[in-house]
Amino acid sequence: MEAAKYEIDLAHLMAFDPNHHLPSIPSNRDELVKECLQKGTELVQAIADALFNLPSTEDPDGPLVQLPKPTTRLPREKHLPKPKPPTKWELFAQKKGIKKRKKDKIVYDEQTGTWKRRHGYDRVNDDKDVPIIEAKMTDEPGEDPFSKRQKEKKNRVEKQEKNRLQNLKQAAKVNALPSHVQLAATALPITGTQAAPKKASKDELASVAGMAATSTASGGKFDKKLPGEKPAKHSGKYRKFLPVVEGKGMGAQEKQQTDKILNKLMSRHSNEILDVDKAVAVFNVKGEKKRRKARESSSTTSSKLKPKNKSFKKKSSKKER
Repeated sequence: MEAAKYEIDLAHLMAFDPNHHLPSIPSNRDELVKECLQKGTELVQAIADALFNLPSTEDPDGPLVQLPKPTTRLPREKHLPKPKPPTKWELFAQKKGIKKRKKDKIVYDEQTGTWKRRHGYDRVNDDKDVPIIEAKMTDEPGEDPFSKRQKEKKNRVEKQEKNRLQNLKQAAKVNALPSHVQLAATALPITGTQAAPKKASKDELASVAGMAATSTASGGKFDKKLPGEKPAKHSGKYRKFLPVVEGKGMGAQEKQQTDKILNKLMSRHSNEILDVDKAVAVFNVKGEKKRRKARESSSTTSSKLKPKNKSFKKKSSKKER
């Protein structure tokens, strides 16, 4: 049998020819590649023959076989992970003799009378399910207990995050983390409030210097150049646009710009066919408005020229004779 002269490990889909040797060293690279491809084809064919000789079961996707246990011990790609150093809490628990016990995921909630999760959504003792909070002797008068409870929870979360980052820093110092986690831990700050400052590159410094040099009204034309300073990439002023929000004098500028565009469009399409009926109707309406205004003005002037009738009463004498 052809596959008997090869050492085959079906668990790893690997085959090896222990008796293989080149009769002579190839003179060029092409012959060496051809010899390797030929030997690789034989090994792959031996693996396929061994797989098809295994007992199989029928499946809609095809025959399935159960691979045997591996016979070849392969070396690890990565080194064995080092044990993580204990955290502050683990050291404290070891000192005080506190043993970690597994808690149940489902807990009975006395407020609602149902079983709920210990953590996560719709958990037990949720702040949304607490209608009344009993006052304590230490509570300040006028303080909202619900907002105080939310604030305390937020402080606890921030403290836990700070402790987590400090544990990562401590583990990175003793090299007890994998390479990718160690790089992430060294980039984290101690407090966890802001990212570590990044050192600017040469190109970034040059672009910032160019922007500062061309930020004047003249675009850096009359500014003094430093020794070795390169010319700006964007010479001249940038294109300006009208603001979206209407401000002081901006509405008139936008209106002028709109009228200019409309006049261009109207002049471009001025040679098209004119709607005569519509033009006559508009002309008649304008003429009627002018005549109406003329009649109203003439009536007002004539009413001003008419004399007003004034009635005088004869004063009666106080004493009648």
